[in-house]
Amino acid sequence: MFSTSVSRRLGSALAVTIAVALGATACGGTTKDSASNDGGSPAVGKADPNAATKKGLSIAFLPKQVNNPYFTTADNGGKKVVEGLGSTYKEVGTSSGTDTAGQVSYVNTLTQQQANAIAVSAQDPGALCTALKQAMKNGVSVVTYDSDTNKDCRQVFVSPASAEDLGRTQVQLLAKQIGGKGEIAILSAAQTATNQNAWIDFMKDELEKPEYKDIKLVKVAYGDDDAQKSFQQTQGLLQEYPALKGIISPTTVGIKAAAQYLAGSKYKGKVKLTGLGTPNDMRAYVKNGTVEAFELWDPAVLGGIAAHAAVALESGQISGAEGETLKAGDLGTFTLGKEGVISPGEPTVFDVKNIDKFNF
Repeated sequence: MFSTSVSRRLGSALAVTIAVALGATACGGTTKDSASNDGGSPAVGKADPNAATKKGLSIAFLPKQVNNPYFTTADNGGKKVVEGLGSTYKEVGTSSGTDTAGQVSYVNTLTQQQANAIAVSAQDPGALCTALKQAMKNGVSVVTYDSDTNKDCRQVFVSPASAEDLGRTQVQLLAKQIGGKGEIAILSAAQTATNQNAWIDFMKDELEKPEYKDIKLVKVAYGDDDAQKSFQQTQGLLQEYPALKGIISPTTVGIKAAAQYLAGSKYKGKVKLTGLGTPNDMRAYVKNGTVEAFELWDPAVLGGIAAHAAVALESGQISGAEGETLKAGDLGTFTLGKEGVISPGEPTVFDVKNIDKFNF
């Protein structure tokens, strides 16, 4: 989930998800003294933007998937901020992007360990709610980043960009590449991923516009953020739809796997591919002509803002209420939107002209 321009904030680095896990109530765990109300979140209106920043906090990052390059970059951005603010950082998580039970287990464990705050990228919109509510009841501040859970199961959500911007711009990119006509497909992550589904809804809405009357969406396939499955899904799409002109893959794992397949096939340069990817993953495919252009935001900025939000919640500087201001150091100053959402900015488009300017 971004309000200064990304490119301006990073100077030259930029780079997307919403979905989380359903779970059991956290067992054990002593209630911290900082627990406030029944939901565990600070009471609206009690925040003091001038309160001192607390140090010595324990801040945990729980990504959708550890050892995923995108989340490694995001979480390292969080680590830099947490340690720079004088607190302790750790990352926990599963090696699978669809292990919702595993995410629930980690939330329960962190609650028992009395972590001060958790920053989580949810695998499923509702699956983590019970565990996260128990965490907040025990005084743990909860921030979601990249992929949200239900709004009452966290205090702040740091969004990669607006779902509408991401959905519509990916269609616009592909439409330009295929000359505004032909069959296209979408290669998504998990079928339950809220961010993916929100983007796809806006893609479909964009395709209803008159200028796309000659473009037909033939299928939405799911690779579950698994490289091998995404590769196979790409192969399957091209076998099922031999006239396919383009693929949108709004997932960093999916777009890389699709590019790998296309690069070694007769479809290279003929079937266009765009979506959300990291420059380091996609550089070779842009340079060899497999991919013309794709987009993303900088995941390190996303993780950094999530870390600032977690510390600010624990310090009482924000509560998650609409209209509050989050001061995020050199990343910028952000106003919390409706339901506690922070949006850093619009995605950046990467192509052969600019891709070497970025390193993530």
